[in-house]
Amino acid sequence: MKIQAAVLDERRGHLKVEQLDLAEPRADEVLVRLVATGVCHSDIAVVTGDLPLPTPIVLGHEGAGVVESVGATVTTVKPGDHVVLTFASCGTCGECLSGHPVYCDVSAAMNLSGTRADGSSAWSRDGSPVHGHFVGQSSFGTHVVVHHSTAVPVDASLPLELLASLGCGVQTGAGTVFNALRPPYGSTLAVTGTGSVGLSAVMAAVAIGCRQVIAVDVSEQRLALAKEVGATDVVNSSQGDLTGRLKELTGGVGVNFIVDTTGLQDVIASAFAALSVRGRLGVVGVSPAGTRIDLDPWSFLAGRSVEGNMEGDVVPSIFIPFLIDLYRQGRFPFDRLVTVCNGLESLDGIVHGQDPSVVKAVVRIG
Repeated sequence: MKIQAAVLDERRGHLKVEQLDLAEPRADEVLVRLVATGVCHSDIAVVTGDLPLPTPIVLGHEGAGVVESVGATVTTVKPGDHVVLTFASCGTCGECLSGHPVYCDVSAAMNLSGTRADGSSAWSRDGSPVHGHFVGQSSFGTHVVVHHSTAVPVDASLPLELLASLGCGVQTGAGTVFNALRPPYGSTLAVTGTGSVGLSAVMAAVAIGCRQVIAVDVSEQRLALAKEVGATDVVNSSQGDLTGRLKELTGGVGVNFIVDTTGLQDVIASAFAALSVRGRLGVVGVSPAGTRIDLDPWSFLAGRSVEGNMEGDVVPSIFIPFLIDLYRQGRFPFDRLVTVCNGLESLDGIVHGQDPSVVKAVVRIG
């Protein structure tokens, strides 16, 4: 079928909306008419070349839309269902079966190769393949063909422009708190970086019952928003010693849990130094290749630890509906993060402009 999609033809280039051919879904795939797509930092990283992928390619991995058709073996969704799209997984390997699908044995092939796991692509232009299947999706278009694991059915009464943001950034931040770190009620937790991932972690920490939630950034505007969504304290890390400030705010004890979304080596090192005894640092920010972090090994003897995860280490079919339920209860106001723009043509300006006042840009497609 003929579709419209925003195509990146070369690294550091511009996204151009063009007509492409999209193959019919295979037996285990789903055809989705996209209504909206979020723009994530990983999309920008491909454009800048920090995340090197083959071109030409269709990006986008926070899609939401309506199922138009399904393959012969698909039972999880049906035509007409509203779905949020997320990462793809095989569903049959040990990691998938043990509840960790983001670490699927073929995750790289299904999400970061620019093709299906078998090396083919559902997209083409004038008879030549165009790379896609980015993080299981490539949602910068009017339609998409995805593996069935990618499509999570959601309540049709909520706007898809809002729900699109749940497929990656929001679930990563919230999942890191709810599913990976799991701070006990009454803990202290800090978040470094207040983009959509960081602010989602802030909201999750409030919802899970942390008594003190500290947001760290260099933007006063973002820190003000962090306070609005529940942070008890904020720190502008451009103004003085971050480690000292975090310890001061916790009465000299240090922070029980810290989530880093920046990927910046100095910030990560400062955060680790601010941990309490048996404190845990969860790193979800992506650092440039070759980055090294200087940590005091004696600190590990006090039970401190560093761990990382992708996508919050969640099972999306369970976790995305969970976040929606929290939102309905007024306990996870992620709508405060979303700015809606219109049309695929706006994607290039969003990716290259990176307006600091916009936390999560979502493009309304149709």
